[in-house]
Amino acid sequence: MGRVGIIGAGSWGTALANLLGTKGQAVAIWGRDEGLLANMKAGRENKKYLPGVKLSENIEIADTLESVVGGVDFVITAVPAQQHRSVMTAAVGYMRPDAVVINVAKGIERGSMQTISMIVKEVSPDIRYAVLSGPSHAEEVGQFLPTTVAVASECPDVADSVQELFITDRFRVYTNEDVLGLELGGSLKNVIALAAGVSEGMGFGDNTKAALMTRGMVEMIRLGTAMGAKSETFEGLSGIGDLIVTCTSRHSRNRRCGVMIGEGIPPEEAQAKVGMVVEGILTVDAVKGLMDKHGVEMPISLALYRVVKGELGVQEALEQLMTRPRKHEKEELPQIGIV
Repeated sequence: MGRVGIIGAGSWGTALANLLGTKGQAVAIWGRDEGLLANMKAGRENKKYLPGVKLSENIEIADTLESVVGGVDFVITAVPAQQHRSVMTAAVGYMRPDAVVINVAKGIERGSMQTISMIVKEVSPDIRYAVLSGPSHAEEVGQFLPTTVAVASECPDVADSVQELFITDRFRVYTNEDVLGLELGGSLKNVIALAAGVSEGMGFGDNTKAALMTRGMVEMIRLGTAMGAKSETFEGLSGIGDLIVTCTSRHSRNRRCGVMIGEGIPPEEAQAKVGMVVEGILTVDAVKGLMDKHGVEMPISLALYRVVKGELGVQEALEQLMTRPRKHEKEELPQIGIV
């Protein structure tokens, strides 16, 4: 399959490096934290982000951005959405023109309100791009627990090559052509997972969380289809699949952050306590901008935005959501079979 370089040595980048390395694939990984890279070299383990997972001997810990992407066939970007533009701008000059860029991060850029594919195309319009997304916590992929994801690209041959690169008997990959749908599913579900965590932190139960997930999916479909994504994509792995795991899993940073907010901890402090990037917190601004731009009603996302911004307390947000005008459920989703 050729050489693979991974930008981003967090939990997800490390888990995917180990998945490929264990498969026999030559892979290099690089991140901006020089101390972390040195520790990974010395101990053959990412003790900070993926403790307990020994790195395959096929993984090279690269020293520079140039050395990790120069001459490789596949560039995997596991970089938070807010840093993606600067990292890709720096990396593209070292990359082969025919290299495939595989984004595995989830999020929407603040300010521009752009998904990562939009950012990458601005940086390099002719890039061969794919997005890999789905219910896939790094902690479980690192332990080779059965996982299924989807890869989307506008070019079928690119999607097929990424599928072949990653697929194993423990990591199943489906192909798709709806790049925007996969990206939005993986991004918007983080906002709903924050809300689900808030409900848990407030002491509410499974009924509340199920309602938030179900009505949250309605909001994801509304915005996604308004932006041009396919409604059926949200019925798949990067939609309902990722929403379920992010709202319910103990591994979910967004859920954990939401729990703390629901318990009364300020959002900034809750994010700091998680210790890693909480994409849902960073995505609420872009989601608010997109719902306004496209005229889409998203009451859960709006309420969470106002909580994060300190405009509403969690109890006030709950009251506003539960006392909204009555509606007919079936009319909400005319284009798919959820009623």
